[in-house]
Amino acid sequence: MTIYYLAIDIGASGGRHILGHIKGDRLILEEVYRFENHMDEENGSLTWNTDRLFGEILEGMKECKRIGKIPHSLGIDTWGVDYALIDSEGKLLDRVYAYRDHRTDSIDKELESIISADTLYMHTGIQKQKFNTVYQLFSDMKIRPEIYDRAKHMLLLPDYFVFMLTGNISSEYTNATTTGLVNAQSCDWDKKIIDALGIRQELLSKIVNPGTLAGGLKKDIASIVGYDTRVIKIASHDTASAVAAVPAKGETVFISSGTWSLLGTERKNCDCSKEAQNENFTNEGGVEQRYRFLKNIMGMWMIQSLRHDYFERYSYDEISRLAEERSKSCTDDTFDGVIDVNDSRFFAPIRMREAIDEVCLESRIDPPKDIAGYALLIYKSLAACYKKSIDKLEEITKTEYETIHIVGGGSKASYLNHLIQKATNKRVCVGPAEATAVGNLFVQIVADGVCENITQARRNIKIEES
Repeated sequence: MTIYYLAIDIGASGGRHILGHIKGDRLILEEVYRFENHMDEENGSLTWNTDRLFGEILEGMKECKRIGKIPHSLGIDTWGVDYALIDSEGKLLDRVYAYRDHRTDSIDKELESIISADTLYMHTGIQKQKFNTVYQLFSDMKIRPEIYDRAKHMLLLPDYFVFMLTGNISSEYTNATTTGLVNAQSCDWDKKIIDALGIRQELLSKIVNPGTLAGGLKKDIASIVGYDTRVIKIASHDTASAVAAVPAKGETVFISSGTWSLLGTERKNCDCSKEAQNENFTNEGGVEQRYRFLKNIMGMWMIQSLRHDYFERYSYDEISRLAEERSKSCTDDTFDGVIDVNDSRFFAPIRMREAIDEVCLESRIDPPKDIAGYALLIYKSLAACYKKSIDKLEEITKTEYETIHIVGGGSKASYLNHLIQKATNKRVCVGPAEATAVGNLFVQIVADGVCENITQARRNIKIEES
C-alpha cells in the first residue's frame, strides 16, 4: 500500500499541494492542486486574506480525497514574520497585515530607543528588517492597541493554519526565529527583549521543533475534507524547508531562489558578531537545530513585478529567454551597468519599471527600453549581488566554497544560473525546483521513521519532479 505525504506550500504569489511517496530510493512528487495568492489593499494597507487561503488549503486536501490518495500526514509552510492575532475563543481578531505594508516604516527608531539594534542582533542573531515580527508587534501596540490588548495568542501563519486544522497552539522553531524574538543561543523566546519592549509573554506559545506532531484534524475539518490525517509541524518557514532539501555533501553555498533570494550556508553555531551584523547576515533556525546563516536579497520579486508591469503577457521562461537574447546583442562596453537590487525603492513600488528607471538615472545608467532590457539588467544585477555576498560569506566564515546549490522556483531561470556561474567562477548545481515542498516532505518522512534524519534523507533519497 502506497503511503502518501502532503506538502502544503504557500508563497506570497501562490500555493500548491504536492503529494510525495517513496518508491525504492526515490521521492515521487505529484502536484494535485495549485492556487494564486496576492496581497490585498484595504484602505491603504496591505493585507493577506487568510480566510481565502484556508479555503484553498481545504480545497487541495479535498482533491486528495477525490483522486483516492489520502495523505498519511501533512505539513504547511509559508513565508515568515507575518502573524494572526486570535482571541481566547480562537477567533481572528483583525486583518492580517502583510510584511510589505508601510505601517512599520518608521517604528524602528521608537523601538530602538528602548533596545538598540546592536542588542537585538547580539541576542537573536536576526538581521534588522523593518518588517520583522518584533517591529510589527511593537507597531500593533501603538496603532491598534484595542486589538492587541484583546489578543490571546500571536500565531505565525503556518501555526495559525495548523491551529485551524487541529486546534493545536504552538510555535514552530524555524519560523519563530524570523520574529526577532527568539534567543539565538537558547533557541527559545528571549524574555529580556520581550519584557523590555512590553510584549505580553502569554501571546507567545511554546516553541516546538520540526517533526513534532500537532495532532489529527478537528472533527468538522475531517468532515469537510472527507478523511482524518496527522498534521506535522514541519520546518514551516519556507526557506527552512527549501534548505532542508539541498542535496549537499559537505560545506556549500545555497541560494533559495524565489520571491526573495536567500543566500547562505548551514552552520552548527550561530554568529552574532559585529562583523556578521554589519554585513546584514542573519542566523535563522534550521532543521535539527542548525542555523541558516544567510543574507536576504530582493530576488525574483523584481521579475515578478516587472511581469506584472507588462500585464503578465510573458511567462517567466520567456522573460529569461528574452534577456539572454538581448545579452547576445550587447557587449560589456554597451551594457556593463548594474544596480543595487536591495534598494528600498524596489520593496513595494507601484511600478517596478519606474523604480528601476529612477535608480538607473541616479547611477548614470541609461534606463532599459523594453522588457528584455529590464530583465537583463535585473539578472546581471542579481548575479553581481550574489557574487559580492558570497565573497563576504567566505570572509566571515573563513571558508572557501566550491559549489553553489540553487533551489526553488527561481532555479528554472537558466540564464540567471549562467550569469551566477560566470560571476562567481564556482560550480553551480540546480534543483530541486520544488525544494520547499521536498524539505516539507523530508521532515514528514523523518517523523514517520522512514529515514533516521534529514542528512540521511538528503543523501539517500533522489527526487523525481514532474
